[in-house]
Amino acid sequence: MLAQSRLAAACAAAFAFASASALAQVPAGYPADYQKIIDGAKKEGTVVIYSTTDTKAAGPIIKGFEAAYPGVKVEYNDMNSTELYNRFISEQAAGGNSGDVVWSSSMDSALKLATDYALQYKSPESGKLPSWAVWKDSAYGTTYEPAVFIYNKRLIAQADVPSTHAALAKLIASQTDKFKNKVTTYDIEKSAVGFMLAVQDKANDSKYFDTLRDTAKGGLVVQSSTGTMMERVSSGENLIGYNILGSYAETRAKTDTSIGIVYPTDYTLVLSRVSFIAKKSKHRNAAKLWQDFLLSQKGQDIVANQADMASIRDDIPGDNDVDGMTKKLGNALKPIPVNETLLDYLEQKKRLEFIKDWRAAAGK
Repeated sequence: MLAQSRLAAACAAAFAFASASALAQVPAGYPADYQKIIDGAKKEGTVVIYSTTDTKAAGPIIKGFEAAYPGVKVEYNDMNSTELYNRFISEQAAGGNSGDVVWSSSMDSALKLATDYALQYKSPESGKLPSWAVWKDSAYGTTYEPAVFIYNKRLIAQADVPSTHAALAKLIASQTDKFKNKVTTYDIEKSAVGFMLAVQDKANDSKYFDTLRDTAKGGLVVQSSTGTMMERVSSGENLIGYNILGSYAETRAKTDTSIGIVYPTDYTLVLSRVSFIAKKSKHRNAAKLWQDFLLSQKGQDIVANQADMASIRDDIPGDNDVDGMTKKLGNALKPIPVNETLLDYLEQKKRLEFIKDWRAAAGK
């Protein structure tokens, strides 16, 4: 009888320990019933992410998430913004399997998807984000990434490095022979991110098309990939690139001494990768876990200090977050808000007119 009592007590203790361990997974400050989401996610076992963030950059976040929630695996699909948009829409229409979470650097096309396909879910972390980064408790800005100029440090003298968009245009217009086919930026027809940044440039520069015309006087080389632009500037095939995501440029510059970086002082656009959960998510609980982890202090610490994308929060160790960027750049920072203004130029007629005007000014 004594042995049975001891066995029962041991079983009870083990059960209590297991229960406590499970409950301990609920992050501090989260609702008590959040445990149901964790348990549901473990039953689902998987979360499918559709993302424009390359797998290498996302790797530390995935590793951190899977360590925080053992038994929930991340199926990560890395694609360009246009591919993501078209694939997600076609799968939603067909009613088959698709991404549980969309996470895209193309803020405008991501918000367009969110207006039709996002699950309304108020993350427990939403109060820690800037108000402009939360759209209807459905879509969330997750990073704080300035758009920068890059230049070849071997081939451009420090005294000639431009610090504003106007100075960039003036430099190129005054030395068209030197910069002939040596200036690169996004092809706005092939890159959704490039199109969005060009629209935001226009919103911040009253003489935008004049600035673009001067910037293109030497001949503008357009690309659909940030990696290609950085490679060309590094090699000297191009001398300057603009509207490059600072997160990628900073990562490249750590190991590439040819790459110089400028944060424009007239205005620095700030992109925030938009994330939302699909209404038709087949792993809804796991998707909520991912969203909350990505926005949490722990997740954002990984974003800023391991994935090298500046954090949307202001309470992250180091200076790679909103607070650190603000101390560095102040009022020059122009965050692109996650709201309906992003959709203005996605209307077909307006989009085509903008592309036509851009091509005329860019000489394309």
